[in-house]
Amino acid sequence: MKTYSTNQIKNIALLGNSGSGKTTLVEAMLFEGGVIDRRGDVESKNTVSDYHQIEQENQTSMYSSVMYTEYNGKKINMLDVPGADDFVGGTISSLHVADTGVILVNAQNGVEVGTEIHSRWLEKFNKPAIYVINRCDHDHANFEKAFESIKERVGGDVVLAQYPVNAGPGFNSIIDIIQMKLYTYPKDGGKPKVSDIPDSEADRAEELRNELIEKAAENDEALMELFFENDGLTEDEMRTGITAGVVARGMFPVFCMSAKQNMGVGRFMEFLTNVAPSTNELEAAVTVDGTEVKCDSSGPASIFVFKTSVESHIGEINFFKVMSGELKEGADLNNNITRNKERFSQIFAPLGKNREKVSALVAGDIGSTVKMKNTKTNHTLSSPNVSYEFAKVPFPEPKFRAAIKPVSEGDEEKLGEALTRINQEDPTVTVEYSKELKQIILSGQGEYHLNIVKWHLDNDYKVETTFVAPKIPYRETITKPAQSDYRHKKQSGGAGQFGEVHMIIEPYSEGSEPKKMFKLGGKDHKMANRGVDTHELSWGGKLEFVNGIVGGSIDARFLPAILKGIMEKLEEGPLTGSYARDIRVYVYDGKMHPVDSNEISFMLAGRNAFSQAFKIAGPKIMEPVYEVEVLVPSDYMGDVMSDLQGRRAVVQGMASEKGLEKITAKVPLAEMNKYSTALSSITSGRAMYSMRFDEYTQVPGEIQDELLKAYAAEQEEE
Repeated sequence: MKTYSTNQIKNIALLGNSGSGKTTLVEAMLFEGGVIDRRGDVESKNTVSDYHQIEQENQTSMYSSVMYTEYNGKKINMLDVPGADDFVGGTISSLHVADTGVILVNAQNGVEVGTEIHSRWLEKFNKPAIYVINRCDHDHANFEKAFESIKERVGGDVVLAQYPVNAGPGFNSIIDIIQMKLYTYPKDGGKPKVSDIPDSEADRAEELRNELIEKAAENDEALMELFFENDGLTEDEMRTGITAGVVARGMFPVFCMSAKQNMGVGRFMEFLTNVAPSTNELEAAVTVDGTEVKCDSSGPASIFVFKTSVESHIGEINFFKVMSGELKEGADLNNNITRNKERFSQIFAPLGKNREKVSALVAGDIGSTVKMKNTKTNHTLSSPNVSYEFAKVPFPEPKFRAAIKPVSEGDEEKLGEALTRINQEDPTVTVEYSKELKQIILSGQGEYHLNIVKWHLDNDYKVETTFVAPKIPYRETITKPAQSDYRHKKQSGGAGQFGEVHMIIEPYSEGSEPKKMFKLGGKDHKMANRGVDTHELSWGGKLEFVNGIVGGSIDARFLPAILKGIMEKLEEGPLTGSYARDIRVYVYDGKMHPVDSNEISFMLAGRNAFSQAFKIAGPKIMEPVYEVEVLVPSDYMGDVMSDLQGRRAVVQGMASEKGLEKITAKVPLAEMNKYSTALSSITSGRAMYSMRFDEYTQVPGEIQDELLKAYAAEQEEE
């Protein structure tokens, strides 16, 4: 394969709901470009992109695949992404390097939830979008309805570039508005017959052409002047206007096809090579320190790694985009994250599970390499004379969590290594070895997502595992002041142990000042407050330690030991063993012995005094609450609201957004277990949601009682 120049390269991400035909379109584009000589299909499990065993078994994409095809003297890099929200990580990493999103819409169903998810990410990345209404040959194809659903989603900037003459089982003809020609395809697809538009369609085609020309002219002042002067635009002028409109996201052209029958694919590829922007026609990339890096092959070489995969007999494969300059085989680049030097002994043009060796890739191109020493996803590498660092892929927060453990205790280390490797391949799978919960918490985008992770553990890594219910990271705190004192005394011949601590604890809130006086148990306690230390707790919240010792009742050298004892008890709260937080402690008096007092004595005295005070200070259990945003079709609004209310949700707001209803609510994490599965069941897979941690709030009294009983029973068992 020749080395293509930057302006000859088109990078597209194929987007859309599962079942819209992305993988089938890739096969047709590879065939049209001569990269393969026979089209595979999903049912026969022989497609170029869906090559993983688990994808073939389920007949659906779960991983992004990178491929290329050649057409019209140009190179089209294709990133085929999964349609299901559970595997959105592959979508996001692909969009990070793609220049244009091609959104496939099923002619039978119109815009679906997967379409909406991908459209939102395209908006976030501010990338151009082209729509393709696919499967126009389906028995229940309804092109007009599908087009209206796109208009409802995007607005008035959607414009037809093509439409089918006879959508449905007999589909074989397309009217192309740009060229004003009728394309008629043979029964098995392929090369069409091109002829004039029949009289029966002439008026509609002319009306749509005028709309297209107007929309193209809107995005370029010079073209607008030509439009008014000449009462129209030439085909070349129209292409210029369409490119400008697509780049500015002020225009969203819509095409039609049957990818399975290879009808309309070649014409669409011709449009991509003529009109879709190359990387150098978009805004220049900006590094994390604000440096603008132009996509210029004459600049210093730099690449960004957007994907890492592991394949048997090969090892790690790093997929990258050349951000600037030219990458040549044998080049040495510096990894600006790890500070290591990496040699590119081999460079490939990816083609699914296969790859073609190339000698060089220029700015804007996408490639892969192997045998990197310490390079991972989100790493930037560049020539020694620059130290670029490009922004990382913004992977979403996890939405589903489960605790996982090996069936055999001897496999714990093996499980840890496997999960680390899986996280490298899919950063949306996160692993936390929770000391607090005494569990391995595995988090992802949904229950299906984690079930696929388990499949890989069982089958690829040969580690048999089981899921168990994840514990909730509760927190403990207090609601009122309390006083206690504790004397630790131990005598066993020779030097003994002695330490006595008097303390008062109270709730801590941001911005509050330590008190000078307390009245507890009918007694007044005056605080000296000689020193205040605020400690940020690693699990959230704060501890404020107030030194109120006067008259030398406790030597200052023992205060750190008292603080250490309190910290130890904070790590294992008295109520349920959860972390405690947001407490102010006043140590105001005590006693010591000239011989027997030591650090261990005061650590134990401080810990026990704190524990006693905590239990009478109105202790409360706090639970993590998440802000949840649900996008749902209006038909299912009532069912979703009812389900949320059953999960103790506090609804914050409701609004309409691009044809969907948006519900924002605060929901306790304890109630979100398997929510992704429940939501999919309620809405037939047509809703989506996101969640992020918001705050800790007190649990209701009846739930606290249940938690206390459960903890007591657990302690008895141990």
